[in-house]
Amino acid sequence: MTGGKGPLSNLATACDNLTRPEHPRQRNTIPAWNPARATKPADSLPTRSSLSAVRRTVIGVMGGGENATFQATVWAQQLGALIAAEGWVLLSGGRNAGVMNAVSIGAKQAGGLVIGILPASDTKELSDAVDIAIVTGMGSARNNINVLSSDVVIACGDAEAGTLSEIALAVKARRSVVLLTEDAEARRFLQRTGRGLLHPADSPDAAIALTRQLLS
Repeated sequence: MTGGKGPLSNLATACDNLTRPEHPRQRNTIPAWNPARATKPADSLPTRSSLSAVRRTVIGVMGGGENATFQATVWAQQLGALIAAEGWVLLSGGRNAGVMNAVSIGAKQAGGLVIGILPASDTKELSDAVDIAIVTGMGSARNNINVLSSDVVIACGDAEAGTLSEIALAVKARRSVVLLTEDAEARRFLQRTGRGLLHPADSPDAAIALTRQLLS
């Protein structure tokens, strides 16, 4: 190795050339930051109003699981299809049982988007009709997520303990609830305690019409 022309010398020369401003590879580098010309990052982001214009409406349908009546599951499937037809997103309890499964199937078959909020820490009981599964591992505490994530809640079928808790949470959170039930006594009781937020319906079509009014 003579005259300083060995590999290390060549590497040093190459590195020196790369750091020179006139080197071709330097022509497309990012210019130095100039505080006087800087703009706020938020200036290039969509505004809140423009984002809210494309936000999807979420309708939560709550009802019995394994103990749901046949009528409740029939109504639920019809509700799912009607919710999808309105272009709304369906939110359900996510499991493959009762009202939550039937409403998910109805929405999915009609081309809707279905979100399932699961109480367990896995998806073993997930309905096949759910598109987006939210696994909470929270048990019945997930009922609060169901309610707070919904723009309007539809309680479908007999008011069992889980559904009653969701209705109560909705009232406490000032969420509107549409009651689709054959149980006249439960309907009267819930309306008396519902602070004007509970609205009875006697069919899926009537429930959707009420929901449309409540959203307007």
